[in-house]
Parts: sequence; structure tokens; C-alpha cells
Amino acid sequence: MSSIRRELLELIVKPDEAFNMPSADLAPLQLQAAQELLDEKYEKIPLLRKRADDAGVDRIRSFDDIVPLLFAHTVYKSYPQSFFDQGRWDRMLQWLQTISVQKVTDVDVSGVTNVDEWIERLHDAGHMVLATSGTSGKVSFLNHTRGDQEMKKRHFRYAVGWPLVDMVNSAQRPMFWLGPARGPNSAIESHVINSANFGKAGAIYALTEEPLRIGDVSKAASLRKRMSEGTAEPREIEALQTHNAAKAERAQAAMRKIADMILDMRHEPIYVAGLWAQHMVVMERARERGIPDGDFHPATVIQAGGGVKGVALPPDYQEQVDRFYGKVIRPGAYRMTEMAQMLPRCEAGRYHRAAGQIILPLDASGEKLLKPGSVANGAVEARMAFLDLGYEGRWGGTITGDKVTIDFSDRCPCGRHGPTILDNITRFAQQPGENDHIGCAGTIDSYVRGMVNA
Repeated sequence: MSSIRRELLELIVKPDEAFNMPSADLAPLQLQAAQELLDEKYEKIPLLRKRADDAGVDRIRSFDDIVPLLFAHTVYKSYPQSFFDQGRWDRMLQWLQTISVQKVTDVDVSGVTNVDEWIERLHDAGHMVLATSGTSGKVSFLNHTRGDQEMKKRHFRYAVGWPLVDMVNSAQRPMFWLGPARGPNSAIESHVINSANFGKAGAIYALTEEPLRIGDVSKAASLRKRMSEGTAEPREIEALQTHNAAKAERAQAAMRKIADMILDMRHEPIYVAGLWAQHMVVMERARERGIPDGDFHPATVIQAGGGVKGVALPPDYQEQVDRFYGKVIRPGAYRMTEMAQMLPRCEAGRYHRAAGQIILPLDASGEKLLKPGSVANGAVEARMAFLDLGYEGRWGGTITGDKVTIDFSDRCPCGRHGPTILDNITRFAQQPGENDHIGCAGTIDSYVRGMVNA
């Protein structure tokens, strides 16, 4: 790894510095590190080389030069759907190679019958692919090396809980994760990493040991989409309903069991992570047992977020959960599968970037860098994009579907240096009159398909 890039990534062991560097001091170093990363990856990642050549970018002199090198988040599901549907796992390897550093086309996929077996073969060969399936039902695949996983583990060690609690020097805690213990998913990966970093030996608990199956998630999402379009067959709908009913019954029993375990340990420092709706179940179980609000050890760490789409929750569900746990530690972070380095939330409720992460506010089309000085008070509403300097296995430059407000003022209300991201993040696709169209996405997808179909 190059010197400046390593220097910026190593700063995470001093989080009060890594998340508090003045932009004037950090920007020149980030530009040098970005150039080092481009030099390192240019010949290794075909799509990056194509993007750089088409844009005429061989030197990164400003942050504007990085923008043409970014990949739309859709690139990670840009394979022809027929490869997936027909089980052409060899062709899927060819596609993955266009966005990966290490060679993947020599992975043995003989006898593979489904996507989960394909992912297992990749993992066995050291390609630690993460997968995510959106409402479209098409799965995204993001390659990682074992080195990437170790880098994430170190970053999480110092970033999780900052600045509210020093998790590194705290006693290890019983860990509760209200999700599957295994699966190629970033949330599960976070559980595994946090358990290794902060978990008490013999006291690591997950909702279920049943692994997350990407094939099942993809099929369900695809069927729901066809149901909304009116093209799903009745037998398919009935089968999904039967499957979901059985799954829900198992999940309810598992939630009740783990909720009781959490409540039984509530007077010692524990770590509980899950979705808002799951925390509501824990709260309801406490009421059944006559346990009052605010009866948890003050050093308990609670992480809650997401999981509210399509779930009937009261309007004040967040306030109810907050009252239930009481005066505990409630760290937060902004992250996504595409990120190796999270942005932790400070006391003022804003997200701070690490020194090894370049934040790039783009216009709605994802093609133009917005200048901080163009908006009053240094804030700009933008499409979130970034160059994560931490990846070995792939290029870390991504244009996301998130709509964010980035404040480039020199100081955050917490007193630390900016830029910071406000806690009002939404998706472009959720905004009335807006869509998630990214200008470069079609060009990138066409190029990738051209390579794998050649």
C-alpha cells in the first residue's frame, strides 16, 4: 500500500484526530492518496481503466478529477440478468472480473447450482463477496479480499461508539444481534466484526443460526415486484405466503427467546443491535414481564435503525424505544455496503468522515461536483458520492442513491472540524418528482455488458 494512503488509514487508531482534521490540511493529502490509489488500480480493474481513459484522467490534481472515475452503485448489479437466471456462473465470474482487482475467473464453479453456492466458492477462494438485494430483486455483488475484511475490522474497532464511548478500552460485553448469524451481507458482517472486537467470549448471540440465503431474498424480491406489476402467477404467490408464514412463526419464537435473554441481562453492560421493529418487540416483551422503562445498565450500547418499510409501527416508535432503554449509550453511524469506513455520529447528531475517506457532493445526475461555497453557510444538498481509500479488492469510488446535506463549515456544532453530513438522509427515489437516474450509469453498464458478452 502506498505511503500517503497508508498514513491516512493508519490515523483511525487515533479517532479524535482521524475524524477531526481541518479540510485545508487534509485535502492535499487526500488528493495524493487518490493518485496513488489510481496508479495502483488502473491496470488491475478493467472498468476503472476504461473510465479513466474515456475521461482523459491520468493525474488527479483536484477533486473534480475524481468524479469521472466513480462507479454508479448500480454497476455492482450490471451483469446480464440471463447469466443469473440461467445459472451461468462462469459468465458471472467474467462479469465480476471487470470490477475486481484479483483474478476471479479461475474460481472452480463446476457443479454450482445456485447463487449461494457460487458465493461460497468465491469465499473459499479468498474473494469475500458481499451481496445485497433491493426492491428490484436484482442482487448486487461487491468483492472484498481478506485484507479488506481485516481493514474493516480495525476501522470498526476505533470508529464504533466514537465519540460517545471508548469501546477499545471498555470491558468486553455480551453481544446480541437481532438477525442471522451467518450470510454474505454487510449487516451480518458488522455483527461478526463487532463480536470479534468487543464481544465477551461465550456470550455472542444472534436471532438465528439459520444462514441468510441470497437466493431466497432475491426470489422473494423479484416475486414482489411481479406481484405489483400483476404478472405473478397465483401458485407463486401462494407458495410465497406459505413460506413467509412459516418463517414468521420461527422468527417470532426466536425473537421472544432472545428478548428474554436481553431482559435477563439488562442490569449488566450489554450490546444490542437490530432494527427498530425488533427493538419494539423487546420493549413489548418487557411490558409483559412487568419491567419498567429505563431499567438497563447505563453502559449498555444500543444500536437501532432501518427495517420500518412495510411494518406497522406507531408514529413515535423511536421515542418509545428511547424511553424504554433509558440512559444508555446510543452511538450511530452512516454506512452502506459500498463503504469500508463508516461515518460515526457525534454528540451534535452529525456524521464525520475519516481521514481515509473522500466525500464528494454531486448534483442530482451524479456528473458534477458541487462547490461548498455555492450555498449559504457552507451547506449543500447533494447526491452522496465518495472515494473510500481503504479497499484492496476493488475500486472504492461510488456514486450512491442517497440524498444528503453536507455542511462544509470549518466547525461542526460539536466543536470538531468538518465537513459533516446532517442526519436527514433520504433516497433520491423517495423524493416526489425525482428519480434515481445517474447520468454515467447507462454508459458504465453498457461497457460492462460489452466486455462479458464479447
